Amino acid sequence: MNIGDTFPDLLGLDADGKEVRLSNYPGKRFIIYFYPKDNTPGCTAEACNFRDNEDMFEKMGYQVIGVSKDNAASHTRFKEKFGLQFPLVADTEHKLCELAGVWQQKKMAGREYMGIVRTTFVTDTDGRVTDVVRKVETKTPSEQLFALLDDRYDINPA
Repeated sequence: MNIGDTFPDLLGLDADGKEVRLSNYPGKRFIIYFYPKDNTPGCTAEACNFRDNEDMFEKMGYQVIGVSKDNAASHTRFKEKFGLQFPLVADTEHKLCELAGVWQQKKMAGREYMGIVRTTFVTDTDGRVTDVVRKVETKTPSEQLFALLDDRYDINPA
């Protein structure tokens, strides 16, 4: 996905097995963030930062949605453990990840494997990508987005 591309209406199933559709949030813009794995240090920091700033994104007209290849049971435990209120899509077959272009070859400790490259997409109300953050700061992703979106809104997140 690049600027100008459009996400499909149906993103997948959430932790409760319910369909996550963009059309379920009429009039909302979206922050769709892809992360590698539930309950890992970086992904937990990222999710908790979005949780802590969810009200500000709501005021700005955005719905936060997380996506990883973890299954619904993993997402449920992750949401409960950290009090996450926004939907987490269980993309177990990584179809949405592939569509978004975040399912890529990675390297760690000399080993190569396929996985999710942490990426955040910002969309308009039609799901059309307006911004992409490819170098996500795991501890402060919201602040990255506030800086990116600051000139569009007269809202000071501090």
